[in-house]
Amino acid sequence: MTGAGAGSWPVPPLFTRFVDDTSLLRPKATAPGVGGVVGRYLEARDGRLGEVVGQLVCPVSRLPELVAELARWAPSQPVDLALVVDTGLGAVPKALSTALSRATLLTPRTVETPAPPDVDAMWLERVSEFVPEDVLPVVEPRRPTDADPDSTAAWLGAVRRVAAHGCAPKLRCGGPRVSDVPSLSEVEAFLRVAAEAGRGCTVLGLRALVRTESHPRGPQHGILNLVVAVARVITGGDVRGALLTTDGAVLAAEVKLLSDHSVGEVRGLLARCGADPEPVPITQLAELGLLA
Repeated sequence: MTGAGAGSWPVPPLFTRFVDDTSLLRPKATAPGVGGVVGRYLEARDGRLGEVVGQLVCPVSRLPELVAELARWAPSQPVDLALVVDTGLGAVPKALSTALSRATLLTPRTVETPAPPDVDAMWLERVSEFVPEDVLPVVEPRRPTDADPDSTAAWLGAVRRVAAHGCAPKLRCGGPRVSDVPSLSEVEAFLRVAAEAGRGCTVLGLRALVRTESHPRGPQHGILNLVVAVARVITGGDVRGALLTTDGAVLAAEVKLLSDHSVGEVRGLLARCGADPEPVPITQLAELGLLA
């Protein structure tokens, strides 16, 4: 393996370590093999524009496979790991112990868990107890599957509590079910709550760089759309319009106008995006002139 910095091109701060690979979160029936994911991830991370590549997201249940594959590949530097709780909070200490004992292979950066709809301070404190100080707890309050205003208000209240407790709230923007894709209003509301709380958030389940209307499961949110939407949340612009745009060149032009200060504010709010099945759209970002 070549080093991550070998022959690399500069990547602007807006996209540095920005796009996570969430391929291993797919249902087992459709999930790719761990070996293939590791090979693809390392090739992208150690490539010329590898600084775009964020964390490799892995469920706790697949961590032993991941460790075995990383040992086989012998990466030039440890892989940044996002550990997703899929077998209960009780499995977290052992998983973290496994990860921390393989320091040459991986470095746990976040522990991410779904939360019950009525998540409270006691539950959040339990999460914090399992997570070391140098690892960020990320919590995904369950979004309601109906459009009931009371359910939506309860969900946003849970997002506020997560942020207030010092955890990073997470929004799922895609998955195997049509209901996994939130509405435009829900995405906007989530971003506004995160901004009000002043807490960096994570968005996963994105399937495209730019919003697409032609996906078999219906419209899909885009990575660039989220970036521009966050910038507009901060400045009081048209957030819904940013989320609806399907023209990548238009979004890229707005991104290029962001000042250094604005870039810092955007990344302070939108810390990471998780994408699948095209985990890191390096080529598309470069074609839009965003990585030069």
